[in-house]
Amino acid sequence: MTSPAAAPAPTPVLVFLDPAFDDGRLADATKPQLMATDQGATRGDGVFESLLAVGGQPRKLQAHLNRLAGSARLLELDIPAEDAWRRAIATAISEYRRQHVPGGEATEDDELVVKLLVTRGAEGAATPTCWVQASAPGPAGRRQRETGINVILLDRGYDSEVGERAPWLLMGAKTLSYAVNMAALRYARSQGADDVIFTSADGRVLEGPTSTVLLAHLETSDDGAGGVRTVRRLITPQLDSGILPGTSQGALFTAAKAAGWELGYGPLEPHDLYDADAVWLISSIRLLAPVNHIDGKEIGTPELRRQLTAELNALYATIE
Repeated sequence: MTSPAAAPAPTPVLVFLDPAFDDGRLADATKPQLMATDQGATRGDGVFESLLAVGGQPRKLQAHLNRLAGSARLLELDIPAEDAWRRAIATAISEYRRQHVPGGEATEDDELVVKLLVTRGAEGAATPTCWVQASAPGPAGRRQRETGINVILLDRGYDSEVGERAPWLLMGAKTLSYAVNMAALRYARSQGADDVIFTSADGRVLEGPTSTVLLAHLETSDDGAGGVRTVRRLITPQLDSGILPGTSQGALFTAAKAAGWELGYGPLEPHDLYDADAVWLISSIRLLAPVNHIDGKEIGTPELRRQLTAELNALYATIE
């Protein structure tokens, strides 16, 4: 007996930023839209951002717009102003919901992936090509945030000071050149793992191919009144080690600090991951994915991972 075919994914919505259209120009995602000579396709010359919209509302939008602008500056790309992006994003979300959300009713599971993309344009073009894409999230992200992931450590091939020594490598920019990141994920899957944590050539923990690394330590002590005081500490690698600043990590740190967590930035080495009470890979679409094993070694305990993940998920839910 054959299994029923999976339902096709909803068609994405494309909105191009076009000076002739104040709210962006809708385009048919089922038809070609880019020139074959576009340098985003031929050279990976461009930048992007991915964010999650929940119930029709984009999350951490200002942080993503700030990082998009920063990446564009590093590539010397002159991109449209924030207001133009905000209007195009609103158009894309509204049109997607009109097409694919019955009655337009917002639900807790109403998630939408919104990508902001910029290329240098076709060969010889004077202006970049910019558009917004709205599409359904894949099932893997939700599954991994619920069940956790197994990861392996891979050498990125650079030392931790390369970002300062060689700025032309664009280590702090979110560029379209993701071939290496995708190759790392394919290699991980060939080894039976779900994801990767990159390390530097000098042994520092960096980031995942599409995520930021977080780890937590719980420290208990006598509170001086016959009870026990527990300190929760949340740590991420140093931002000057050639990694992309994480918008989700930054927002979660703000929420965690307000909730009484202590915060820390590396430098981190692999033994810090193994000794942690919990480790996560965090990103805007998948959110918090608890790490069950690193190179086959269990991190913390299942009960503690669930407890800390639930606490941080509750904090993350307060982020707009």
